[in-house]
Amino acid sequence: MSWTRKLTFGLLALMMSLSYAYAQSNFTLERLASGLGVVWGMDFVSEHQLVFTQRSGEAGVLDIQTGQVTWLAGLPAVAATGQGGLLDVKFLHNDGHNQAWLYFTYSYPDEFGARTALARAQLPDLARSNQLQNWQDLLISESSTGSGQHFGSRIAFDDQGYVFFGVGDRGERQQSQNTANHIGTIMRLHLDGRVPKDNPFVGNPAVLDEIWSFGHRNPQGMAFDSATGRLWSNEHGPRGGDEINLIQPGENYGWPLVSQGKEYWGDRAIGVTSKPGMVDAVKVFTPSIAPGSLLVYRGKAFPQWQGSLFSGALALRHLNRVTLNEQGKAISEERLLTDLNERIRSLAVDQAGLVYFSTDSGLIARLRPAD
Repeated sequence: MSWTRKLTFGLLALMMSLSYAYAQSNFTLERLASGLGVVWGMDFVSEHQLVFTQRSGEAGVLDIQTGQVTWLAGLPAVAATGQGGLLDVKFLHNDGHNQAWLYFTYSYPDEFGARTALARAQLPDLARSNQLQNWQDLLISESSTGSGQHFGSRIAFDDQGYVFFGVGDRGERQQSQNTANHIGTIMRLHLDGRVPKDNPFVGNPAVLDEIWSFGHRNPQGMAFDSATGRLWSNEHGPRGGDEINLIQPGENYGWPLVSQGKEYWGDRAIGVTSKPGMVDAVKVFTPSIAPGSLLVYRGKAFPQWQGSLFSGALALRHLNRVTLNEQGKAISEERLLTDLNERIRSLAVDQAGLVYFSTDSGLIARLRPAD
């Protein structure tokens, strides 16, 4: 089976030799795999199998018990330049028709550069084949620019049979207020890619039907909280002004008219800090932490984290935890794994409630309660 291989070190050896206790936070870090490139997205497809994407264009399934990776075939060509490539992946156990799917976002190459695309495929029986089946491009968004920046791309499912994904401003900030394209938006679709009839702008000729919200800079984290019915997103600001937002249908989140960040080239503010008719962020990070993912924790392993929002911090290199009150307001912040000095990219939780993260150095690791 040429499509499988074991990682350089066995899983158990890694866990024994590279585990660290963080007494102040009551957890232990276990390194599961390394040398995997920029692991941009990951999700569990079974109790012990973790699917992941590499921004370079590959995807694999890591067996967390054995350390074996099965590399998947049948992926499309991607524009793996700048911030583009094969981006998020999420596993849907049941689409309502007893079918399971992997959903992907990627930078779709075109004559002008690239655009963000949402696709899905079915995972084969990995004991027999590594070939993805029934690949479907669900939406190739209207977001083409020559810039290799700000593809957005995180995916989230709600509990009503819809899929959400975001697109960044693609390096052309004013386009985030232009609803005749998908730039700077979060979109909502049926699981098969159809547009829901009750999307907020359906029937409005000035707004594309797929749009759920707009005015976003680069939403690289998204998570639906089934306990509250809230859809959360975080996004990169410019120099300062990273945000966590509660996403509501039909709302304008302001970029670039509203921001708490500054231009990269000087001390000049971008826009105003608040504006009528535009939604204020629930949490603003200044200086920037560069949030690359978002997770609402609802597991059982860490009861003290229940309902917290976790973000991987790419710039300030930590795991960020924000605590919310019942009204969804941010009331406290904690920064974990600051001494790890890794750009934390993607997050996942297993059935036991253990927290997994990936880094841009190719590490996949997990947190478990300390003994």
